[in-house]
Amino acid sequence: MLVIGWQERVDLPLLGLTNLRAKIDTGARTSALHATNIVEFVRDDVPWVRFHTKFNDDANDVDVEHPIHDRREIKNTSGIPEPRIVIRTKFRIDSKLWRIDLSLTARSEMKFRMIVGRSALRRHPILVNPGKRNLTTLKST
Repeated sequence: MLVIGWQERVDLPLLGLTNLRAKIDTGARTSALHATNIVEFVRDDVPWVRFHTKFNDDANDVDVEHPIHDRREIKNTSGIPEPRIVIRTKFRIDSKLWRIDLSLTARSEMKFRMIVGRSALRRHPILVNPGKRNLTTLKST
């Protein structure tokens, strides 16, 4: 079983994002990634999204393109449902790699640019220690 803290460094390799500081939030169902300038477009008859993200406080904005997986009504931090684009991508924590769904939303006013919700963790043998952070950082690739 992998034990992680309430804050960890994670990678989203298909998006080219590495060493993201993420909050592990078991109170949130869906994971979320900071995104601005969200533009939908079609590539080869498949809906895609283009967006800017700033994945760490000291990083520059990064342009990302990825296929759209879904559109969902997701409650924001105030509990108000809002429509969001959801992408499905690879997620790495420690040496473990699997797919997760990520909703795209502006999180510039939030302390963490990414939150990892419970649906991303549900099918994996993971224990969250809420009193610790960065338990996997040194082992992350």
